[in-house]
Amino acid sequence: MTLVVVGAGLAAATAITTLRENGYAEPITLIGDEDELPYERPALSKDYLQGKGSADQLYVHDAGWYDGVDLRLADRAVAIDRDARTVRLASGAEVPYGHLLLATGARPRSLGIPGAERAHTLRTRADSDRLRDALAAAERWVVIGAGWIGLEVAAAARTAGHPVTVLEYAPLPLQRVLGDGLARHFADLHRRNEVDLRLGAAVRSVEDGGVRVDGELVPADAVVMAVGVAPNTELAAAAGLAVDNGIVVDERLRTADPRVLAAGDVAAAGHATLGRLRVEHWDNAIRQGRLAAATILDRPGTYDWQPYFYTDQYDLGMEYVGHHDPADRLVLRGDPAGGEFIAFWLAGDAVTAAMNVNVWDVNDTLRGLVGRPADPARLADPAVPLTDL
Repeated sequence: MTLVVVGAGLAAATAITTLRENGYAEPITLIGDEDELPYERPALSKDYLQGKGSADQLYVHDAGWYDGVDLRLADRAVAIDRDARTVRLASGAEVPYGHLLLATGARPRSLGIPGAERAHTLRTRADSDRLRDALAAAERWVVIGAGWIGLEVAAAARTAGHPVTVLEYAPLPLQRVLGDGLARHFADLHRRNEVDLRLGAAVRSVEDGGVRVDGELVPADAVVMAVGVAPNTELAAAAGLAVDNGIVVDERLRTADPRVLAAGDVAAAGHATLGRLRVEHWDNAIRQGRLAAATILDRPGTYDWQPYFYTDQYDLGMEYVGHHDPADRLVLRGDPAGGEFIAFWLAGDAVTAAMNVNVWDVNDTLRGLVGRPADPARLADPAVPLTDL
């Protein structure tokens, strides 16, 4: 019977690609909210936003690749009937399924403040196109939120020569992700690039002409709200599937209904060693897309890889692999002040995560260290080859 995939993003496209490469001959229907073929999102806040790439470079496949796939684009899925095994679309169409893969992704969060609708958000290609246009037209920029997306947008606006103010409620940017020491490194990076980084800032409203924060109106011609995303779980919840900060699935990406799977940003998946995780990054969408295909094909596979993400800001490029706790011990190899270093996190004597900053072709080696015991002194010693740790 037909495989129906709801959500036309990278996880969906990867699952379909993997199925076709492995001889899956059943009909496939792909349902997406946007009038777009599946595309990759990382460049939307990086190179594409800065005008360094074309839209064609974003797409996972060109239109011809989807010959034989029933594309239902710009037609949102509005209901799942698990008894009848059908998906109802906004157009009224009913699509039957044998297996259903929910890859519905996430949407930008918004602060519940007056005027929030005036701010840009960044999730889709259309969002990035609007911001690209704004980079050419708007002089003063205010970014609300100093997470990865907020800092990447700030870097793009500064690179384009605009004055930028970043407003962050927390004491440091990326504090929950990286801890105080490395959070300060990113704060210093943006301040060196003349960003007005305001920490502990309480944003009150977005107004015509600026953002009200701590009694002051910060002038802005363009405002970007980057305060995280929320998983799109409503469709699953209405169908009676378990939802807990994502669609709850097992280590094979199966919901409690064996015919229904979830993958990508929306999946709160049981990891083989790390417990339940919901990961919002590019690498995870690819890997979970492949795993969803393996599960549908009844082939071996389990959610057991280490999370990975990366960022590019000004002259800083970084890759991170693993999953650390804020209480984990931080060990540095190299000097952050020099711009090139590797960070390791340890719980007890075991490496939980590693991050390479402007040090390249080492991330696969770092991935191999995660989960293994290591001597902190040797981790910190640049004379000890990473391959000997």
